Amino acid sequence: MAITPDWAALAPTLVVGLTALVLFVLDSIDPDSSNNALLAGTATVGSLAAMAVSGAYLLSGVGDPATTLYGDQLVVDEMALFFQFIFTSVALLVTLASFDYLKGQRHQAEYYILVMLAAMGMTLMAAANSLATIFVALELASLPSYGLVAFLKRNRGSVESGLKYFLIGALSSAIMAYGISLIYGVTGGLALETVAANVGGTDLPGVLGVGLVMLVGGFAFKTASVPFHFWAPEAYEGAPAPISAFLSSASKAAGFAIAFRVMVVAFPISSVVTAIDWVLLFQVLAVVTMTLGNFAAATQENVKRMLAYSSVGHAGYVLIALAALTGAGNEGLVLGAGMIHLLVYGFMNTGAFLFIALVEYWGVGRTFEDYNGLATQAPVACVAMTVFMFSLAGLPIGGGFLSKYYLFAGAVGAGVWWLALVGAVNSALSLFYYSRVVKAMWIEEPASSFEIEGYPTGLYAAVLIAAVATVALLPALGLFSDTAFDAAAALF
Repeated sequence: MAITPDWAALAPTLVVGLTALVLFVLDSIDPDSSNNALLAGTATVGSLAAMAVSGAYLLSGVGDPATTLYGDQLVVDEMALFFQFIFTSVALLVTLASFDYLKGQRHQAEYYILVMLAAMGMTLMAAANSLATIFVALELASLPSYGLVAFLKRNRGSVESGLKYFLIGALSSAIMAYGISLIYGVTGGLALETVAANVGGTDLPGVLGVGLVMLVGGFAFKTASVPFHFWAPEAYEGAPAPISAFLSSASKAAGFAIAFRVMVVAFPISSVVTAIDWVLLFQVLAVVTMTLGNFAAATQENVKRMLAYSSVGHAGYVLIALAALTGAGNEGLVLGAGMIHLLVYGFMNTGAFLFIALVEYWGVGRTFEDYNGLATQAPVACVAMTVFMFSLAGLPIGGGFLSKYYLFAGAVGAGVWWLALVGAVNSALSLFYYSRVVKAMWIEEPASSFEIEGYPTGLYAAVLIAAVATVALLPALGLFSDTAFDAAAALF
Protein backbone atom coordinates (compact mmCIF):
# COMPACT_ATOMS: atom_id res chain seq x y z
CA MET A 1 0.00 0.00 0.00
CA ALA A 2 1.43 3.37 -1.03
CA ILE A 3 0.91 6.46 1.09
CA THR A 4 0.61 10.05 -0.10
CA PRO A 5 2.52 12.30 0.34
CA ASP A 6 5.70 10.27 0.56
CA TRP A 7 7.00 12.05 3.65
CA ALA A 8 3.95 10.80 5.58
CA ALA A 9 5.61 7.38 5.60
CA LEU A 10 8.00 8.85 8.18
CA ALA A 11 5.12 9.61 10.56
CA PRO A 12 6.51 7.53 13.49
CA THR A 13 9.79 9.46 13.31
CA LEU A 14 7.99 12.78 12.91
CA VAL A 15 5.73 12.11 15.89
CA VAL A 16 8.68 11.31 18.16
CA GLY A 17 10.54 14.39 16.91
CA LEU A 18 7.49 16.60 17.43
CA THR A 19 7.16 15.27 20.98
CA ALA A 20 10.75 16.30 21.68
CA LEU A 21 9.99 19.80 20.35
CA VAL A 22 6.90 20.08 22.57
CA LEU A 23 9.03 19.13 25.56
CA PHE A 24 11.56 21.80 24.54
CA VAL A 25 8.77 24.39 24.52
CA LEU A 26 7.47 23.28 27.92
CA ASP A 27 10.96 23.51 29.35
CA SER A 28 11.56 26.96 27.86
CA ILE A 29 8.31 28.29 29.35
CA ASP A 30 9.17 27.09 32.85
CA PRO A 31 12.78 25.86 32.94
CA ASP A 32 12.74 25.29 36.70
CA SER A 33 9.55 23.26 36.65
CA SER A 34 9.50 19.79 38.16
CA ASN A 35 5.99 19.09 36.87
CA ASN A 36 6.70 15.43 36.40
CA ALA A 37 3.12 14.54 35.45
CA LEU A 38 3.02 16.97 32.51
CA LEU A 39 6.47 16.06 31.20
CA ALA A 40 6.06 12.30 31.65
CA GLY A 41 2.55 12.47 30.21
CA THR A 42 3.72 14.34 27.12
CA ALA A 43 6.55 11.87 26.46
CA THR A 44 4.29 8.87 27.12
CA VAL A 45 1.51 10.14 24.84
CA GLY A 46 4.04 10.90 22.10
CA SER A 47 5.56 7.42 22.36
CA LEU A 48 2.10 5.83 22.35
CA ALA A 49 1.08 7.82 19.28
CA ALA A 50 4.25 6.85 17.41
CA MET A 51 3.77 3.20 18.35
CA ALA A 52 0.14 3.32 17.21
CA VAL A 53 1.10 4.87 13.87
CA SER A 54 3.85 2.33 13.17
CA GLY A 55 1.50 -0.52 14.13
CA ALA A 56 -1.31 0.87 11.96
CA TYR A 57 1.08 1.27 9.03
CA LEU A 58 2.17 -2.36 9.38
CA LEU A 59 -1.40 -3.63 9.53
CA SER A 60 -2.53 -1.53 6.57
CA GLY A 61 0.36 -2.61 4.33
CA VAL A 62 2.32 0.64 4.22
CA GLY A 63 5.87 -0.31 3.28
CA ASP A 64 4.83 -2.90 0.70
CA PRO A 65 6.03 -1.66 -1.71
CA ALA A 66 8.71 0.38 0.02
CA THR A 67 8.67 4.18 -0.03
CA THR A 68 12.01 5.82 -0.75
CA LEU A 69 12.74 9.40 0.26
CA TYR A 70 15.38 12.09 -0.30
CA GLY A 71 17.23 10.48 -3.17
CA ASP A 72 16.98 6.98 -1.70
CA GLN A 73 18.69 8.07 1.51
CA LEU A 74 15.74 6.74 3.52
CA VAL A 75 13.47 3.80 2.81
CA VAL A 76 10.27 3.00 4.66
CA ASP A 77 9.49 -0.68 4.23
CA GLU A 78 7.96 -3.33 6.45
CA MET A 79 11.25 -3.96 8.18
CA ALA A 80 11.67 -0.28 9.09
CA LEU A 81 8.12 -0.10 10.46
CA PHE A 82 8.59 -3.35 12.41
CA PHE A 83 11.67 -1.99 14.17
CA GLN A 84 10.04 1.40 14.73
CA PHE A 85 7.22 -0.41 16.53
CA ILE A 86 9.82 -2.03 18.82
CA PHE A 87 11.59 1.28 19.59
CA THR A 88 8.42 3.19 20.35
CA SER A 89 6.92 0.43 22.50
CA VAL A 90 10.09 0.36 24.63
CA ALA A 91 10.09 4.17 24.81
CA LEU A 92 6.46 4.03 25.97
CA LEU A 93 7.28 1.68 28.85
CA VAL A 94 10.38 3.68 29.82
CA THR A 95 8.66 7.08 29.88
CA LEU A 96 5.71 5.64 31.81
CA ALA A 97 8.04 4.10 34.39
CA SER A 98 10.13 7.27 34.68
CA PHE A 99 7.15 9.18 36.09
CA ASP A 100 7.83 7.69 39.51
CA TYR A 101 11.54 6.92 39.16
CA LEU A 102 12.45 10.60 38.62
CA LYS A 103 10.51 11.83 41.63
CA GLY A 104 12.58 14.50 43.32
CA GLN A 105 15.14 14.71 40.49
CA ARG A 106 16.06 17.93 38.72
CA HIS A 107 16.26 18.44 34.94
CA GLN A 108 13.37 16.13 34.21
CA ALA A 109 12.48 17.91 30.96
CA GLU A 110 16.00 17.31 29.66
CA TYR A 111 15.66 13.63 30.55
CA TYR A 112 12.51 13.14 28.50
CA ILE A 113 13.86 15.25 25.64
CA LEU A 114 16.95 13.07 25.42
CA VAL A 115 14.84 9.90 25.47
CA MET A 116 12.71 11.21 22.61
CA LEU A 117 15.73 12.33 20.57
CA ALA A 118 17.43 8.96 21.06
CA ALA A 119 14.23 7.20 19.99
CA MET A 120 14.04 9.46 16.94
CA GLY A 121 17.58 8.50 15.98
CA MET A 122 16.67 4.83 16.32
CA THR A 123 13.64 5.18 14.05
CA LEU A 124 15.87 6.82 11.46
CA MET A 125 18.42 4.02 11.79
CA ALA A 126 15.71 1.52 10.88
CA ALA A 127 14.89 3.49 7.70
CA ALA A 128 18.43 4.52 6.69
CA ASN A 129 19.40 3.36 3.20
CA SER A 130 22.84 4.94 2.90
CA LEU A 131 26.04 4.51 4.88
CA ALA A 132 26.13 8.29 5.45
CA THR A 133 22.55 8.38 6.70
CA ILE A 134 23.20 5.36 8.89
CA PHE A 135 26.16 7.06 10.55
CA VAL A 136 24.25 10.31 11.18
CA ALA A 137 21.23 8.43 12.56
CA LEU A 138 23.47 6.30 14.78
CA GLU A 139 25.07 9.41 16.25
CA LEU A 140 21.64 10.97 16.81
CA ALA A 141 20.71 7.89 18.82
CA SER A 142 24.07 7.63 20.64
CA LEU A 143 24.76 11.20 21.76
CA PRO A 144 21.57 11.56 23.87
CA SER A 145 22.27 8.10 25.30
CA TYR A 146 25.61 9.24 26.72
CA GLY A 147 23.85 12.02 28.62
CA LEU A 148 21.09 9.71 29.83
CA VAL A 149 23.56 7.23 31.32
CA ALA A 150 25.21 10.04 33.28
CA PHE A 151 21.88 11.66 34.21
CA LEU A 152 22.30 11.06 37.95
CA LYS A 153 24.99 13.71 38.23
CA ARG A 154 25.38 13.37 41.99
CA ASN A 155 25.92 9.64 41.64
CA ARG A 156 29.57 8.83 41.00
CA GLY A 157 28.75 5.48 39.40
CA SER A 158 26.36 7.10 36.90
CA VAL A 159 28.85 9.77 35.83
CA GLU A 160 31.68 7.25 35.56
CA SER A 161 29.52 4.93 33.46
CA GLY A 162 28.51 7.79 31.18
CA LEU A 163 32.15 8.77 30.62
CA LYS A 164 33.19 5.18 29.82
CA TYR A 165 30.23 4.78 27.48
CA PHE A 166 31.11 8.02 25.70
CA LEU A 167 34.79 7.15 25.26
CA ILE A 168 34.10 3.66 23.92
CA GLY A 169 31.29 5.03 21.74
CA ALA A 170 33.59 7.69 20.29
CA LEU A 171 36.21 5.03 19.49
CA SER A 172 33.68 2.75 17.80
CA SER A 173 32.23 5.68 15.82
CA ALA A 174 35.70 6.57 14.57
CA ILE A 175 36.33 2.96 13.54
CA MET A 176 32.99 2.80 11.77
CA ALA A 177 33.53 6.13 9.99
CA TYR A 178 36.93 5.00 8.73
CA GLY A 179 35.41 1.74 7.53
CA ILE A 180 32.74 3.68 5.63
CA SER A 181 35.42 5.83 4.01
CA LEU A 182 37.27 2.72 2.82
CA ILE A 183 34.08 1.22 1.39
CA TYR A 184 33.28 4.50 -0.36
CA GLY A 185 36.79 4.67 -1.78
CA VAL A 186 36.49 1.16 -3.23
CA THR A 187 32.88 1.22 -4.45
CA GLY A 188 32.42 4.91 -5.25
CA GLY A 189 29.07 5.15 -3.46
CA LEU A 190 27.38 5.39 -0.09
CA ALA A 191 23.85 4.30 -1.02
CA LEU A 192 23.45 0.63 -0.16
CA GLU A 193 22.27 -0.31 -3.66
CA THR A 194 25.25 1.51 -5.21
CA VAL A 195 27.66 -0.31 -2.92
CA ALA A 196 26.03 -3.63 -3.83
CA ALA A 197 26.29 -2.87 -7.55
CA ASN A 198 30.00 -2.08 -7.39
CA VAL A 199 31.28 -4.33 -4.64
CA GLY A 200 31.69 -7.41 -6.83
CA GLY A 201 34.01 -5.90 -9.42
CA THR A 202 36.46 -4.12 -7.13
CA ASP A 203 40.17 -4.39 -7.79
CA LEU A 204 40.93 -3.84 -4.10
CA PRO A 205 39.28 -6.71 -2.22
CA GLY A 206 41.69 -6.35 0.69
CA VAL A 207 40.73 -2.72 1.30
CA LEU A 208 37.06 -3.65 1.02
CA GLY A 209 37.55 -6.43 3.55
CA VAL A 210 39.20 -4.08 6.05
CA GLY A 211 36.41 -1.55 5.60
CA LEU A 212 33.77 -4.22 6.09
CA VAL A 213 35.40 -5.50 9.29
CA MET A 214 35.50 -1.96 10.67
CA LEU A 215 31.84 -1.51 9.80
CA VAL A 216 30.98 -4.72 11.62
CA GLY A 217 32.92 -3.35 14.59
CA GLY A 218 30.56 -0.38 14.70
CA PHE A 219 27.58 -2.74 14.65
CA ALA A 220 29.15 -4.80 17.44
CA PHE A 221 29.38 -1.72 19.67
CA LYS A 222 25.76 -0.74 19.14
CA THR A 223 24.51 -4.27 19.77
CA ALA A 224 26.85 -4.89 22.75
CA SER A 225 28.48 -7.82 20.96
CA VAL A 226 32.00 -9.12 21.54
CA PRO A 227 34.56 -7.54 21.41
CA PHE A 228 32.79 -4.18 21.87
CA HIS A 229 30.59 -5.43 24.69
CA PHE A 230 32.54 -4.31 27.73
CA TRP A 231 30.80 -0.93 27.95
CA ALA A 232 27.41 -2.56 28.53
CA PRO A 233 27.79 -3.88 32.12
CA GLU A 234 29.30 -0.57 33.27
CA ALA A 235 26.72 1.60 31.51
CA TYR A 236 23.70 -0.49 32.49
CA GLU A 237 24.77 -0.73 36.13
CA GLY A 238 25.48 2.98 36.55
CA ALA A 239 22.59 4.36 34.51
CA PRO A 240 19.10 4.99 35.89
CA ALA A 241 17.30 1.64 35.64
CA PRO A 242 14.72 2.84 33.05
CA ILE A 243 17.61 4.00 30.84
CA SER A 244 19.30 0.62 31.28
CA ALA A 245 16.07 -0.90 29.95
CA PHE A 246 15.99 1.57 27.06
CA LEU A 247 19.58 0.95 25.99
CA SER A 248 19.58 -2.82 26.42
CA SER A 249 16.34 -3.26 24.45
CA ALA A 250 15.70 -0.41 21.99
CA SER A 251 19.32 0.56 21.33
CA LYS A 252 20.31 -3.06 20.76
CA ALA A 253 17.41 -3.53 18.32
CA ALA A 254 18.48 -0.37 16.47
CA GLY A 255 21.99 -1.75 16.04
CA PHE A 256 20.62 -4.94 14.57
CA ALA A 257 18.26 -2.99 12.30
CA ILE A 258 21.17 -1.33 10.50
CA ALA A 259 23.28 -4.50 10.60
CA PHE A 260 20.53 -6.52 8.92
CA ARG A 261 19.93 -3.95 6.19
CA VAL A 262 23.57 -3.16 5.45
CA MET A 263 24.85 -6.73 5.37
CA VAL A 264 21.98 -8.11 3.28
CA VAL A 265 21.47 -5.21 0.85
CA ALA A 266 24.96 -3.74 0.42
CA PHE A 267 27.12 -6.85 0.70
CA PRO A 268 25.46 -9.84 -1.01
CA ILE A 269 27.30 -12.98 0.01
CA SER A 270 28.12 -14.01 -3.57
CA SER A 271 29.76 -10.64 -4.28
CA VAL A 272 32.02 -10.20 -1.27
CA VAL A 273 33.08 -13.74 -0.51
CA THR A 274 36.41 -13.05 -2.22
CA ALA A 275 37.01 -10.08 0.09
CA ILE A 276 35.78 -11.53 3.36
CA ASP A 277 33.33 -14.26 4.30
CA TRP A 278 31.18 -12.14 6.60
CA VAL A 279 28.83 -15.04 7.33
CA LEU A 280 31.75 -16.92 8.91
CA LEU A 281 32.66 -13.73 10.78
CA PHE A 282 29.17 -13.51 12.27
CA GLN A 283 29.20 -17.20 13.13
CA VAL A 284 32.31 -16.65 15.24
CA LEU A 285 30.82 -13.51 16.80
CA ALA A 286 27.57 -15.30 17.62
CA VAL A 287 29.27 -18.20 19.40
CA VAL A 288 31.72 -16.03 21.33
CA THR A 289 29.13 -13.40 22.27
CA MET A 290 26.46 -15.75 23.58
CA THR A 291 28.99 -17.91 25.43
CA LEU A 292 30.90 -15.07 27.07
CA GLY A 293 27.72 -13.21 27.98
CA ASN A 294 26.08 -16.20 29.65
CA PHE A 295 29.17 -17.39 31.51
CA ALA A 296 29.84 -13.86 32.78
CA ALA A 297 26.20 -13.48 33.87
CA ALA A 298 26.41 -16.74 35.80
CA THR A 299 29.22 -15.35 38.00
CA GLN A 300 27.48 -12.13 39.05
CA GLU A 301 26.02 -11.34 42.47
CA ASN A 302 24.48 -8.02 41.41
CA VAL A 303 21.11 -8.57 39.68
CA LYS A 304 21.39 -5.50 37.48
CA ARG A 305 24.86 -6.46 36.32
CA MET A 306 23.66 -10.01 35.70
CA LEU A 307 20.98 -8.66 33.37
CA ALA A 308 23.63 -6.55 31.63
CA TYR A 309 25.71 -9.62 30.78
CA SER A 310 22.51 -11.47 29.94
CA SER A 311 21.81 -8.83 27.29
CA VAL A 312 25.22 -9.59 25.79
CA GLY A 313 24.23 -13.24 25.60
CA HIS A 314 20.98 -12.36 23.84
CA ALA A 315 22.92 -10.31 21.31
CA GLY A 316 24.70 -13.57 20.49
CA TYR A 317 21.37 -15.30 19.92
CA VAL A 318 20.21 -12.60 17.50
CA LEU A 319 23.54 -12.76 15.65
CA ILE A 320 22.43 -16.23 14.54
CA ALA A 321 20.06 -14.41 12.16
CA LEU A 322 23.12 -13.20 10.20
CA ALA A 323 25.34 -16.19 10.94
CA ALA A 324 22.84 -18.60 9.36
CA LEU A 325 22.59 -16.81 6.00
CA THR A 326 24.39 -19.63 4.23
CA GLY A 327 22.37 -19.50 1.01
CA ALA A 328 20.25 -22.53 1.90
CA GLY A 329 17.13 -20.79 0.63
CA ASN A 330 15.51 -19.87 3.95
CA GLU A 331 17.11 -16.44 4.34
CA GLY A 332 13.82 -14.67 5.01
CA LEU A 333 12.90 -17.14 7.76
CA VAL A 334 16.28 -16.83 9.49
CA LEU A 335 16.42 -13.03 9.38
CA GLY A 336 12.76 -12.77 10.34
CA ALA A 337 13.43 -14.97 13.38
CA GLY A 338 16.01 -12.45 14.56
CA MET A 339 13.45 -9.64 14.20
CA ILE A 340 10.85 -11.63 16.13
CA HIS A 341 13.27 -12.30 18.99
CA LEU A 342 14.08 -8.59 19.21
CA LEU A 343 10.36 -7.81 19.46
CA VAL A 344 9.80 -10.24 22.34
CA TYR A 345 13.09 -9.23 23.94
CA GLY A 346 11.93 -5.61 23.89
CA PHE A 347 9.13 -6.44 26.31
CA MET A 348 10.67 -9.11 28.55
CA ASN A 349 14.06 -7.42 28.99
CA THR A 350 12.58 -3.94 29.43
CA GLY A 351 10.21 -5.35 32.02
CA ALA A 352 13.07 -7.01 33.91
CA PHE A 353 15.06 -3.78 34.14
CA LEU A 354 11.93 -1.85 35.14
CA PHE A 355 11.38 -4.35 37.95
CA ILE A 356 14.89 -3.47 39.14
CA ALA A 357 13.86 0.19 38.96
CA LEU A 358 10.86 -0.67 41.12
CA VAL A 359 13.09 -2.42 43.66
CA GLU A 360 15.45 0.58 43.67
CA TYR A 361 12.45 2.83 44.28
CA TRP A 362 11.60 0.75 47.35
CA GLY A 363 15.15 1.05 48.63
CA VAL A 364 15.90 -2.67 48.42
CA GLY A 365 19.49 -3.60 47.54
CA ARG A 366 20.79 -4.86 44.20
CA THR A 367 22.22 -8.28 45.07
CA PHE A 368 20.48 -11.65 44.88
CA GLU A 369 20.51 -11.83 48.66
CA ASP A 370 18.71 -8.49 48.90
CA TYR A 371 15.86 -9.98 46.86
CA ASN A 372 15.29 -12.75 49.43
CA GLY A 373 11.64 -12.95 50.45
CA LEU A 374 10.58 -10.06 48.24
CA ALA A 375 7.50 -12.01 47.08
CA THR A 376 6.01 -11.79 50.57
CA GLN A 377 5.86 -8.01 50.19
CA ALA A 378 5.12 -7.60 46.46
CA PRO A 379 3.72 -10.87 45.07
CA VAL A 380 2.21 -9.43 41.88
CA ALA A 381 5.41 -7.66 40.84
CA CYS A 382 7.42 -10.80 41.64
CA VAL A 383 5.11 -12.87 39.43
CA ALA A 384 5.89 -10.42 36.63
CA MET A 385 9.64 -10.74 37.26
CA THR A 386 9.31 -14.54 37.24
CA VAL A 387 7.67 -14.31 33.82
CA PHE A 388 10.53 -12.16 32.55
CA MET A 389 13.22 -14.47 33.89
CA PHE A 390 11.75 -17.70 32.55
CA SER A 391 10.86 -16.14 29.20
CA LEU A 392 14.41 -14.81 28.82
CA ALA A 393 15.65 -18.33 29.55
CA GLY A 394 13.40 -19.69 26.79
CA LEU A 395 10.86 -21.59 28.87
CA PRO A 396 7.30 -21.80 27.42
CA ILE A 397 5.89 -19.16 29.75
CA GLY A 398 6.32 -16.23 27.37
CA GLY A 399 7.15 -15.29 23.81
CA GLY A 400 10.86 -15.89 24.39
CA PHE A 401 10.28 -19.61 23.97
CA LEU A 402 8.92 -19.31 20.41
CA SER A 403 11.37 -16.63 19.30
CA LYS A 404 14.34 -18.78 20.34
CA TYR A 405 12.73 -21.77 18.67
CA TYR A 406 12.46 -19.83 15.40
CA LEU A 407 16.13 -18.81 15.65
CA PHE A 408 17.43 -22.29 16.38
CA ALA A 409 15.16 -23.92 13.79
CA GLY A 410 16.38 -21.42 11.21
CA ALA A 411 19.99 -22.30 12.01
CA VAL A 412 19.27 -26.01 11.61
CA GLY A 413 17.48 -25.36 8.32
CA ALA A 414 20.47 -23.39 7.07
CA GLY A 415 22.79 -26.32 7.72
CA VAL A 416 24.57 -24.76 10.71
CA TRP A 417 23.01 -27.04 13.31
CA TRP A 418 25.98 -26.54 15.59
CA LEU A 419 24.94 -22.88 16.04
CA ALA A 420 21.57 -24.06 17.31
CA LEU A 421 23.34 -26.53 19.63
CA VAL A 422 25.56 -23.81 21.09
CA GLY A 423 22.51 -21.59 21.53
CA ALA A 424 20.57 -24.36 23.29
CA VAL A 425 23.46 -25.08 25.66
CA ASN A 426 23.77 -21.39 26.50
CA SER A 427 20.02 -21.16 27.08
CA ALA A 428 20.28 -24.04 29.54
CA LEU A 429 23.11 -22.21 31.33
CA SER A 430 21.07 -19.02 31.46
CA LEU A 431 18.31 -20.86 33.32
CA PHE A 432 20.76 -21.23 36.23
CA TYR A 433 21.24 -17.54 36.88
CA TYR A 434 17.69 -16.50 35.94
CA SER A 435 16.30 -19.06 38.40
CA ARG A 436 18.51 -17.58 41.14
CA VAL A 437 16.37 -14.44 41.02
CA VAL A 438 13.16 -16.49 41.21
CA LYS A 439 14.53 -18.61 44.05
CA ALA A 440 15.56 -15.53 46.02
CA MET A 441 12.16 -13.88 45.66
CA TRP A 442 9.95 -16.89 46.36
CA ILE A 443 11.92 -19.42 48.40
CA GLU A 444 14.70 -17.77 50.40
CA GLU A 445 14.03 -16.12 53.74
CA PRO A 446 14.77 -12.39 53.98
CA ALA A 447 18.25 -11.60 55.28
CA SER A 448 16.77 -8.69 57.25
CA SER A 449 13.34 -7.26 57.84
CA PHE A 450 12.11 -4.65 55.41
CA GLU A 451 8.82 -2.96 54.65
CA ILE A 452 7.63 -1.77 51.24
CA GLU A 453 5.94 1.59 51.39
CA GLY A 454 3.60 2.33 48.50
CA TYR A 455 3.28 1.07 44.96
CA PRO A 456 4.33 3.71 42.40
CA THR A 457 1.60 3.92 39.78
CA GLY A 458 3.54 4.49 36.57
CA LEU A 459 6.43 2.18 37.38
CA TYR A 460 4.16 -0.61 38.61
CA ALA A 461 1.90 -0.27 35.57
CA ALA A 462 4.88 -0.42 33.17
CA VAL A 463 6.13 -3.65 34.77
CA LEU A 464 2.69 -5.27 34.58
CA ILE A 465 2.12 -4.15 30.98
CA ALA A 466 5.47 -5.65 29.97
CA ALA A 467 4.61 -8.91 31.75
CA VAL A 468 1.19 -9.18 30.10
CA ALA A 469 2.72 -8.47 26.69
CA THR A 470 5.43 -11.09 27.24
CA VAL A 471 2.88 -13.78 28.11
CA ALA A 472 0.45 -12.70 25.37
CA LEU A 473 3.17 -12.97 22.73
CA LEU A 474 3.42 -16.72 23.30
CA PRO A 475 0.03 -17.51 21.70
CA ALA A 476 -0.15 -14.31 19.64
CA LEU A 477 3.33 -14.29 18.11
CA GLY A 478 1.86 -15.52 14.85
CA LEU A 479 0.32 -12.07 14.37
CA PHE A 480 3.85 -10.66 14.04
CA SER A 481 5.77 -13.61 12.63
CA ASP A 482 4.32 -13.45 9.11
CA THR A 483 5.03 -9.71 8.96
CA ALA A 484 8.60 -10.26 10.15
CA PHE A 485 9.26 -13.08 7.68
CA ASP A 486 7.79 -11.07 4.78
CA ALA A 487 9.76 -7.95 5.76
CA ALA A 488 13.00 -9.94 5.95
CA ALA A 489 12.35 -11.75 2.67
CA ALA A 490 11.80 -8.42 0.89
CA LEU A 491 15.46 -7.50 1.53
CA PHE A 492 16.80 -10.41 -0.52
